[in-house]
Amino acid sequence: MVMAPSPGYYPSSKFRSMRFSQGFRNLWGPQHQRLDQHGLTIWLDSSTGSGFKSIRPYRSGYFGASIKLQPGYTAGVITAFYLSNNEVHPGYHDEVDIEFLGTTFGKPYVLQTNVYIRGSGDGNIIGREMKFHLWFDPTRAFHHYAVFWSPKEIIFLVDDMPIRRYTRKDAATFPLRPMWVYGSIWDASSWATEDGRYKADYKYQPFVAQFTNFKASGCSAYASPWCRPFSVSPYRSGGLTKRQFWSMRWVQKRFMVYNYCEDPIRDHSLTPECWK
Repeated sequence: MVMAPSPGYYPSSKFRSMRFSQGFRNLWGPQHQRLDQHGLTIWLDSSTGSGFKSIRPYRSGYFGASIKLQPGYTAGVITAFYLSNNEVHPGYHDEVDIEFLGTTFGKPYVLQTNVYIRGSGDGNIIGREMKFHLWFDPTRAFHHYAVFWSPKEIIFLVDDMPIRRYTRKDAATFPLRPMWVYGSIWDASSWATEDGRYKADYKYQPFVAQFTNFKASGCSAYASPWCRPFSVSPYRSGGLTKRQFWSMRWVQKRFMVYNYCEDPIRDHSLTPECWK
């Protein structure tokens, strides 16, 4: 474990926690979901995984959960906490992802952040992936992971540390339609671990993820047009403080392992935000 610098501001303390039943419901795999006073446990085995979904859609806000991952061999397994409108716009949806890509013995998890805008879902999705190792072991304790989404920026946070800021350059490269909050665990053996080199091995089942300290605070899709989300910095107008910015740069310099904007194989005419 590496001692991380203080971001100087702790937005998770500004938003009230909720019980799972106050804001979410089972979406699939109910037999692989267990709810108790401490939170929600979901798991994957050879029969199925499990997922949940927020009761209401949002058009902006702060969305977070404290998550603990499974140690050992978890290759091919995805644990996700994300925003999406795929059920309303199938084949043409928006999505903002926090995904933990399972791993093999002795190797760290990869945390993948991603942003889709009007993705087709048929292989033509334009991903905007940034991937990170973490400065701690995410299997030993709960850590808080969050997405802040406003009409002008998306900020990904880990334990209140900003790790990525995706700003709105124009409407074509930014999600603006209402989305729901989801969580899931599922088999993505075809791509999750080292581009599919290592698959899920069900002799290690069940693969378990624990969620607690749920937060979903912002403007629902039904809120007044005047509703505005709070910021994750002291500035009501959004953005980051200088200290938050340098904390983010610390993470990116030491722990970022992939940035789509720096991938020479990618067609960057499809991702104009990389060069605008």
